[in-house]
Amino acid sequence: MLKDSIKNISKGPGVYFWLDGQGKVLYVGRATSLKNRLSQYFLSNIDLRIKEMVAQAKKIKVIETKTLLEAIILEAKYIKKYWPKYNIKDRDDRSFIYIIIAKKDFTYPVIIRGKDLEKYQDKNNQIFGPYQSFTLIKNALRIVRRIFPYGTCKANSGKACFDYQVGLCPGSCLGKINKKDYQKNIKNIILLLSGKKEYLIKKLSKENPEQLKALKHLQDVSLIENEKNLEQNNFKRIEAYDISHFSGKETYGSMVVVDFEGEYQKNDYRLFKIKNNYLHDDFRALAEVMERRLKHQEWSYPDLFLIDGGRPQLDFLKEIFEQYKIKNVVGLSKFAGDEIVFLKNTDKKFKKEVLDIKLILLKARDEAHRFANLARKKSKKLK
Repeated sequence: MLKDSIKNISKGPGVYFWLDGQGKVLYVGRATSLKNRLSQYFLSNIDLRIKEMVAQAKKIKVIETKTLLEAIILEAKYIKKYWPKYNIKDRDDRSFIYIIIAKKDFTYPVIIRGKDLEKYQDKNNQIFGPYQSFTLIKNALRIVRRIFPYGTCKANSGKACFDYQVGLCPGSCLGKINKKDYQKNIKNIILLLSGKKEYLIKKLSKENPEQLKALKHLQDVSLIENEKNLEQNNFKRIEAYDISHFSGKETYGSMVVVDFEGEYQKNDYRLFKIKNNYLHDDFRALAEVMERRLKHQEWSYPDLFLIDGGRPQLDFLKEIFEQYKIKNVVGLSKFAGDEIVFLKNTDKKFKKEVLDIKLILLKARDEAHRFANLARKKSKKLK
């Protein structure tokens, strides 16, 4: 059995591959602990998409790394090489993360989303990715910057930037580093992001033993903490709903989508022009939106439905939820001080997981309200 093949896999960090019977890569992932992460794929409560992938897989391959940072870099390299089906299934590839380094004297890494990638398709830009988590890459660059400092400030401005004061900028703002030495740091970052760590080690052993020492003793504890939080977050896709009226005549319902980091997935947004005349009856308007949305089985189902409202709204929608066997739904009540409201008999574990992401839910609720108020401008997406 495939499950038995993970018994002897390392508990250290690395990259793993799920392959089908022809050796085609179905999915590439990274892990702080390869063994622990791969074990999760055989749990009974895994996502349907993942369950489908596991059913097709015939082999698991792993590459061990010394650090999680190295695993993140390798993961991006192999996603770019194979573009595996289950890395991009049910996901807009424009939402992947990339790092851009422009070819200029005092350049620095910039994080962008895939939707903006076309703007940087230029020979004067180095492009790294795709990565799967904005937060993780942001933290990774923070760690890299401690070893290879760079400035995001205006070079030779004569005014010390904040990053210089905390040791992250080498002093390009004050003219304390020349172009040649500054570029050495940038080139080293490029080698690291390109997955050429062994070559980088040889290079540093001659040029900068102190940086080599720092690289070898790289502490990515904060990165590992962040990664564990992402692995434990069961809400990869969250849909938030709101109702809005226009001039007392038109009523619209909005559906916005955020990911597990609270990043907007705008290609998945939808607006619903309410067909029935409910005369400011938000409850029935909300019921219409939910029924129409749930009939679209070709749309990815979320890991969490978020309703703008409290106990009355959830009770009113109860029959719809039961009809579609939906239990992963909560309300967010403005009138109760932004209290999160759960369906009756919701288990404690689910409640805790939801409460842990309350800031993301607040952001999603506010975005649903904003989007509903733009209904006229978004009419091309009415369903």
